Amino acid sequence: MKVARTVSSFFLLSLVLLLAACSSTPSLSTATQQVATQQVPAPEASPPASQPAPAPAPSAENKEIVLATTTSTQDSGLLDALLPEFQKQSGITVKVIAVGTGQAIKLGEEGNADVLLVHSRKAEEEFVTKGFGINAYDVMYNQFYIVGPADDPAGIKDVQSAKDAMSRIAEKQASFVSRGDDSGTDKKEKSIWSEAQIKPEGSWYISSGQGMGETLQMADEKRAYTLTDEATFLSRKLNLEVLVQGDKSLLNPYGIIQVKSSTKPEEGMQLIQFITGEIGQKLIGEFGKETYGKGLFVPDAKKR
Repeated sequence: MKVARTVSSFFLLSLVLLLAACSSTPSLSTATQQVATQQVPAPEASPPASQPAPAPAPSAENKEIVLATTTSTQDSGLLDALLPEFQKQSGITVKVIAVGTGQAIKLGEEGNADVLLVHSRKAEEEFVTKGFGINAYDVMYNQFYIVGPADDPAGIKDVQSAKDAMSRIAEKQASFVSRGDDSGTDKKEKSIWSEAQIKPEGSWYISSGQGMGETLQMADEKRAYTLTDEATFLSRKLNLEVLVQGDKSLLNPYGIIQVKSSTKPEEGMQLIQFITGEIGQKLIGEFGKETYGKGLFVPDAKKR
């Protein structure tokens, strides 16, 4: 009887301890629920990545062509009347290289120009014949003058031809300033000496090696004769006088030619079409009238 009571007490104690242990240890499902219901702070939002600056819009292509031309079109101011209007209409910038006709043609042969505007018909025709140029047009003309001091020491004012005037200058050994730069004017001068069968040399014959404006200035300072294009002479304020003009050998035509090797043939042709077209020809015909009472060039556009 005592043993049975002892066994019952043992089992009762064990049951109490077991129940106590169960009440102090949460079940797996309860622990899981507690973890699941805990408020976990949301991670801080990362700052937005900086957006790359938008790429700049591509700028319009800078269209530029090179015009190799004679100093007379530059010195007279004609290009200042023509090119701004062309650039305004076409959006094409024209870089001007104003040199003698011979140098301009050389630039074309070397591929360093897109268009030529020059005045030596023989040299122009050779440029095209040799395959360097295409699309040649007449543009305009004026004339050459033989000018000199008002007292005319060689007495050329009454002669009938440029050839006779040059013969008298050489005979009197009156000072004469030559451009000497292989320009269109220089080529014309040399052709007149050749026609007169004279090889000019001596201290009276001076080579400036410069453009028309500078050559006129030198002739004025030295009270010498020189050959000049009409436009440059009229646009300068000098003491020289026109002594010989009107001879057919003094005709001065200008031509424009596209350089065959140009990498910008379309832009170059646009310039040619503008200068030989209605607007360009009108500007050429009007140039100088307001200032000098006459146009400095006569428009004469036609394809050769």
